[in-house]
Amino acid sequence: MLKYIMRRILLLIPVLLAVTVLIFTILYFTPGDPVLTILGDEVTEETYAQVQAELGLDQPYIIQLGRYIWNVLHGDFGKSYMTGIPVANDLLSRFPTTLKLSLLSMFLSVLIAIPLGVLSATHQNRLLDTVARLVSLLWVSMPIFWLGLLLMMIFAVKLKWLPASGFYGPKYWVLPVLALGMEMTGGILRTTRSSMLEVIRQDYIRTARAKGAAENRVIWKHALKNAMIPVLTVIGIRFGNCLGGSVMTETVFSIPGLGKFMVDAIKQRDYPIVMGGVLLIALAFGIINLVVDIVYAFIDPRIKSQYSSKKKVKKLVQTAAGKEA
Repeated sequence: MLKYIMRRILLLIPVLLAVTVLIFTILYFTPGDPVLTILGDEVTEETYAQVQAELGLDQPYIIQLGRYIWNVLHGDFGKSYMTGIPVANDLLSRFPTTLKLSLLSMFLSVLIAIPLGVLSATHQNRLLDTVARLVSLLWVSMPIFWLGLLLMMIFAVKLKWLPASGFYGPKYWVLPVLALGMEMTGGILRTTRSSMLEVIRQDYIRTARAKGAAENRVIWKHALKNAMIPVLTVIGIRFGNCLGGSVMTETVFSIPGLGKFMVDAIKQRDYPIVMGGVLLIALAFGIINLVVDIVYAFIDPRIKSQYSSKKKVKKLVQTAAGKEA
């Protein structure tokens, strides 16, 4: 298992390298001039050439790319074109806010979606199942910016129960977490229902019931555990998307997170921030996928046995080779 984890971590290196080359190439050939964005249109040629040389934008594409990769390998993500502050400082100061928003939203989503998905599957084609499917379809179809504005209008403007914007304390967390969590709940609920419907029709579930096992034990311990593999996959993907795609939520509620920060940087053509943010999100996504794969082994013994079986085969081969010698 340890070797598998180390191999997956090493595989992140070429992935991050490919992401770096891709995002750098896209931004390099994107129309627009960062120097003109900084100085404005009314600028002399001398000033333009001086700023361009200071930013290193006067060099050919391959030299700029090589220099950027070399600096990243040494932990230097460059400085913001607009503020001159190191990109790493800006990203690390905003990433915890986005991470907190994503974790709270995912916790709310899982807390609602999994129990409701299980109940929907065990009450197939009944009233509860119909309501759950309609609710999940509504949550999946609802644009998150519209949902955020709706929640803001009801709970902040009309009822005045909660603040409309910011992320400075528990009261500020409720509306953005609710908006983002509801958007994720629909997909996880539908996946849980589909996976549970497939599992509860298996022979071992009927055998457990025939032996007199309690229905709650059969559903919540045996069936749910075996149905969690596809659900975990969806949770991991949703959480990764949430880290990089909570732009709408952060914009609507004026949350000083990573997504809004990157959108503002794109508007200002502050390319070092955009490239550093994409790399950070790619790294976080890779780590999330690794964690999900590790959790697979603890939930499904068949996956864990694959690693142990490899070790047993290796030992048998070594033993046989020793006997022949």
